[in-house]
Amino acid sequence: MTESSKPQQASAAGPEPVPVPVPRVGTRRGTGLGVVLLPLAGLLVALGVWWLLTSVLGVIHPAVLPPPGAVLSAFAAAPVRFLEHTGDTTVETVVGFVLSSACGVLIGLSLAGSRVLERMFTPLLVAVNAVPKIALGPLLVGALGWGQKPVLTMVFLLCFFPIVLSTAAGLTSTPADLAELARSLDASRWQAFRKVRLPAALPQIFVGLKVAMPLAAIGAVIGEFQAGETGLGYLIVQAGGVGDTATAWAAIILIGLMSILLYFALVLLERLALPWVRDTTSRG
Repeated sequence: MTESSKPQQASAAGPEPVPVPVPRVGTRRGTGLGVVLLPLAGLLVALGVWWLLTSVLGVIHPAVLPPPGAVLSAFAAAPVRFLEHTGDTTVETVVGFVLSSACGVLIGLSLAGSRVLERMFTPLLVAVNAVPKIALGPLLVGALGWGQKPVLTMVFLLCFFPIVLSTAAGLTSTPADLAELARSLDASRWQAFRKVRLPAALPQIFVGLKVAMPLAAIGAVIGEFQAGETGLGYLIVQAGGVGDTATAWAAIILIGLMSILLYFALVLLERLALPWVRDTTSRG
């Protein structure tokens, strides 16, 4: 075959396909200003509805939900007091969350590593999680007294179960190809756990942590209702007892803001600790 016949054969087979650019996996939409502006827009809509229902239409009685101006005035009258109680609740929430995270991950590791332990203790964990935690408040006060100990215990009881569940689920759902790769490389059990199973389970573990973080704030407030001497829950009880609903609602809003900040701090920690997750997943 001569060289002059090669171009003719190539042209007869048709034009060469043009490579189509493939979008990079993990590209996120809605970045930039939308990350800030959209939540602010949602907040303004909520405030507008609140103002409309309480100040304009008068659908909701001020004793149930005071107008935004009254709540703002209650906060402005004693901002130092509110911030001190917010700091106490934040410390209790974070400390209780850290303790429950450490114990929850260890329990999840034990359940994932032993089928016998899983069958022995999973029903017990489910039973403990099913008990209404507010019913344990008086018992915790009788056993631990007043102050932070029963509050931290309430936080622990309320948010450790999602962490246990997510840790055990993540460690028992390692992708088959990664597990086969570790076996083919003759990795030891510890090496397979450290290099394969744990990194593959971390996204699932963070899901449990993000579920547990708002529950930790709820547990702190419930504990302060029952046994607190400071904190936003304690402030709500004190204000509600004298009919000061504006102060109570200011404390409730601060609880929500605290929960939002803690949750997104955990999201930021996840992005810093697991940078490969955003590059290997996509929302579509």
